[in-house]
Amino acid sequence: MDFDTLFNEDCIAGMKRLPDGCADLVFADPPFNIGYEYDSYDDSREAREYLDWSRQWTAEVVRLLKPNGTFWLAIGDEFAAELKVMLTHDCRLYCRNWVVWYYTFGVNCTKKFTRSHAHLFYFVKHRKKFTFNADDPAIRVPSARQLVYGDRRANPKGRLPDDTWVLRPQDLPEGFQPNEDTWYFSRVCGTFKERAGWHGCQMPEQLLGRIVRATSRPGDLVLDPFAGSGTTLAVARKLGRKYLGFELSKQYCRQVEQRLAAVAPGDPLDGPADPARSAPATAEGVRLEDRQKRPRKRYVRKRGSVA
Repeated sequence: MDFDTLFNEDCIAGMKRLPDGCADLVFADPPFNIGYEYDSYDDSREAREYLDWSRQWTAEVVRLLKPNGTFWLAIGDEFAAELKVMLTHDCRLYCRNWVVWYYTFGVNCTKKFTRSHAHLFYFVKHRKKFTFNADDPAIRVPSARQLVYGDRRANPKGRLPDDTWVLRPQDLPEGFQPNEDTWYFSRVCGTFKERAGWHGCQMPEQLLGRIVRATSRPGDLVLDPFAGSGTTLAVARKLGRKYLGFELSKQYCRQVEQRLAAVAPGDPLDGPADPARSAPATAEGVRLEDRQKRPRKRYVRKRGSVA
């Protein structure tokens, strides 16, 4: 196989060419079937058609996983339950965690509550044989004993994250603690420095970094069937893993190739490394409170001008 490659093709056809048991880690962030406007994919399918398609690509993922391989699936509310049942009962994968990714800056809704979460299913192929790097300091977080109580008995290495991931816990200082199962990471919003600007569903590098560090080893093969903005591939490259990706859109492929050409193994991940103590940088590096402190410019209307 040609590693470190992005293929511009349908992932089902592409994965069929790969040998059984070749992937150590698969991360998939497929279309959610919510009517998002992709340039090369119809995201408004009938439910039965979408689920049949999901069975096809997930079957290939399971075939490609090594006996001790790991599969992460990012999915929205609409089909989370169906895919969870499909993968555990039909594909016989074992679900180790149902992680909730809580994020700030959700898309504002006017007729229902604003969505601020996604589901991250963490599956393994073998119940007992899998990679989980529990002692990697890069994935551990400060414990309540360290942050709140200053307890000398606290493990200086911190503790493992809970399964609810929150990117900006300073917004809810008492709502989410490091030992819970909600992960806190902000969406990659339009004003963030990390934002590529050409893909509407860009995943944050720090979130993928936690997954890649925890459930794979340097030199392992990371596969992404829906490369999208290329975050999985970029993170794999930075963290010293091999990667393979598939992407249907020619435009996205060109942009991802440019993104990958600009990174190298060992480069730091984009975004705040410690979301409990830092906020994502904006593209202009200007905070709202700083902008409000600036003296306002006075505009004098010229004679004959229209107000």
